[in-house]
Amino acid sequence: MGFEVSRTSSAEKWLGFVAAVWVQAISGNNYTFSNYSDALKTLMNLTQLELNNLSVAKDVGKAFGLLAGLASDRIPTPIILLIGSLEGLIGYGAQWLIVSRKIQPLSYWQMCIFLCLGGNSTTWMNTAVLVTCIRNFRRNRGPVSGILKGYVGLSTAIFTDLCNALFSDDPATFLFMLAVIPFAVCLSAIFFLRETPPAATVAEEKEETKYFSVINVVAVVVALYLLAYDFLPNKTETISYIFSGILLVLLASPVVIPVYSFIKSWEFKRSRKGLDIEEQVVQPLLNEENAAERTEAVVAVEKQEEVAEAEVKRKPVLGEDHTILEAMKTVDFWILFISFLCGVGTGLAVMNNMGQIGLALGYADVSIFVSLTSIWGFFGRIISGSVSEHFLKKAGTPRPLWNAASQILMAVGYILMSLAMPGSLYVGSIVVGLCYGVRLAVTVPTASELFGLKYYGLIYNILILNLPLGSFLFSGLLAGYLYDAQAIPTPGGGNTCVGAHCYRLVFIIMAIACIVGFGLDILLALKTKNIYTKIYRNRKSKKLSTVSNGQ
Repeated sequence: MGFEVSRTSSAEKWLGFVAAVWVQAISGNNYTFSNYSDALKTLMNLTQLELNNLSVAKDVGKAFGLLAGLASDRIPTPIILLIGSLEGLIGYGAQWLIVSRKIQPLSYWQMCIFLCLGGNSTTWMNTAVLVTCIRNFRRNRGPVSGILKGYVGLSTAIFTDLCNALFSDDPATFLFMLAVIPFAVCLSAIFFLRETPPAATVAEEKEETKYFSVINVVAVVVALYLLAYDFLPNKTETISYIFSGILLVLLASPVVIPVYSFIKSWEFKRSRKGLDIEEQVVQPLLNEENAAERTEAVVAVEKQEEVAEAEVKRKPVLGEDHTILEAMKTVDFWILFISFLCGVGTGLAVMNNMGQIGLALGYADVSIFVSLTSIWGFFGRIISGSVSEHFLKKAGTPRPLWNAASQILMAVGYILMSLAMPGSLYVGSIVVGLCYGVRLAVTVPTASELFGLKYYGLIYNILILNLPLGSFLFSGLLAGYLYDAQAIPTPGGGNTCVGAHCYRLVFIIMAIACIVGFGLDILLALKTKNIYTKIYRNRKSKKLSTVSNGQ
């Protein structure tokens, strides 16, 4: 009976994960600012500094993700999703009304509030999805993080290409999509996404790995499909409609996994009905060893929780559950925090300013760069999640090493962009997207491995404070001030700058910041080497124990 329940809960768990994938595929709206920023700048007669501060207000919304983190341990996942979807509907809905000229432009501070609401909406969605899924698949945290964060990266390209295919890049229509589509998807997901028991046997772990591989393949196909469309010349109306239809089918295709799991469960139940009394007596005996192992695993988890509760007065060490205050008292937390700031802060500055960077370098249409950053951000997330998990299981390689590699590559990307050679913006968009994706996907499981899962929702949202902080430092202050210092005022207000000099110093400073982040990541990898060696040995010993028992 326990095995039957396990099959049923497995199907429900995978249906929840697919719903999470769909939520992430539409929750990257916070990265799409460049697609409509020029419309806001023109409509409101803003300087570049004022426009950049609007983007900072959008990212400041993520600072209020602390509320989502606190709520993640107290409020059911469906409610968290509902809050996020309503905030997005209001925040982006107001911007749509303004850009579509259905209402007069609001005052600057009012616009900041609505942008903040839109930015905060994604923190509720991401918290609901990541916390729930990492707890459901705690022995495959790398692939979970890579896939979910990967689809967040793809969401910008999904929205951009769909709008381009169906509505010719109209910024008003684009904002309407940002308001309505996430709301509808989240309303659907609230029925399926919830916490379920994690894998308790090696066989279930292997099944998870197999299914994750299938979803990875589907995700890569989606990314390549979007990339091919971006470089497709002469996009006719017919081709655009066909592209949109196939894209929606590809996005829906992961639902095959929970359907397959449900069918297996149904067939199992059907086969049990045909057993005679003797078989029904013998079968439980044959499964006794497996049931005993599952019981021992559950008891072991319960004992660990009891020990943790009994030792609350003892200062936890890395690898154990930390409260947020305990985590923030460690040097390791701040090394991770600051190195994260260097990577995501500079990357976000590029994404927020991509519209103006492209125009400064003479590109009339910057949607290709927005899409490239998104798609390669996906590859960075999905590859680093699976690769870091593989090397952790095979050799105990510390995850922060992958962050270090991304930081140094990102620094090279910024130097290339500062040179403004022909094609450098294409290369820079790819490198920045790739490394930004690695940084996000690897930091998520790293934080859970160093500070535990018990208070993970709040710890994750403390780290995400780097998004508004990085946006303020590198986009609002650095890029905004240096651009305005080079820009020429335009009639009616606002300003513009054309030429490689507009952002050269910005790129150089951000390259230096990434080199600092590289040093911090190397230091963290050295400090946490013993933790990852312990994780590796524990997993290896469990696998050997299972093999020796003949399972």
